[in-house]
Amino acid sequence: MNILSIQSWVAYGHVGNASAVFPLQRLGAEVWAIHTVQFSNHTGYGAWRGQVLPAALIGDCVQGIAERGVLPRCDAVLTGYVGDAATGEAILDAVARVKAANPAALWCCDPVIGDVGRGVFVRPGIPEFFRDQALALADIATPNQFELEWLTGREVATLAGARAAVAALQAGGPRCVLVTSLRVAETPADALDLLVAEGGEVWRVRTPLLPLAVNGAGDAIAALFLYHRLSTGSARVALERAAASIHGLLRRTAEAGSRELLTVAAQEEFVAPGHLFPAEAC
Repeated sequence: MNILSIQSWVAYGHVGNASAVFPLQRLGAEVWAIHTVQFSNHTGYGAWRGQVLPAALIGDCVQGIAERGVLPRCDAVLTGYVGDAATGEAILDAVARVKAANPAALWCCDPVIGDVGRGVFVRPGIPEFFRDQALALADIATPNQFELEWLTGREVATLAGARAAVAALQAGGPRCVLVTSLRVAETPADALDLLVAEGGEVWRVRTPLLPLAVNGAGDAIAALFLYHRLSTGSARVALERAAASIHGLLRRTAEAGSRELLTVAAQEEFVAPGHLFPAEAC
């Protein structure tokens, strides 16, 4: 399996490609990583160094990969944090080139916009890029609850509201939507829900809510879900496996009291999760 991953990169910690690439490699995928930014650490610290990389760099790297003659072997494109609105056009071009070379390739678009409690944390123009251009072309979308509300203009306070918002998002493009974190009226106070919809079916996995606040979990679960969706062809199975791995990773991180995901130390959770959570139709 070959995955082209276009996301941010941090030298310290695990977000963007630094959160997605290693789990995919640990599962056996080849990852062709192109970075949209190079930062010292994630922006949640409030201070960081580095820079947003020029959009032309993405096209240049894709061109170089194409010159190796391997684009027909690319099974999927995974995209996340954009960094700058101009980068969006380069991503659209990269996806178009991959799909022209391999029409069966999937685009998994993680529309990184913001989060509950933080609001929108990306540069102007980026949320609109996802809403108005990217998601219309994506095969898989992996928003969190805040992003789902922003993209659809719908309140997601109940399970019915979540289903309606997901259906609205699907109507605009992606046939498969994974909501990576969901807390609605039906969610117990000590739990967190994940929800996936594809082909008229909607599935939910419920995991224990862990006492931690870290960045990068959404990047990791998007990557894990894409891998398992590609390898099994089932959104339900992909949800179960991705949820199990991400819960194991977060549990190990919480137990250690770490502010950064223990992506390397907890790597066995990617291949043999300690606990599985069955999906239920909803």
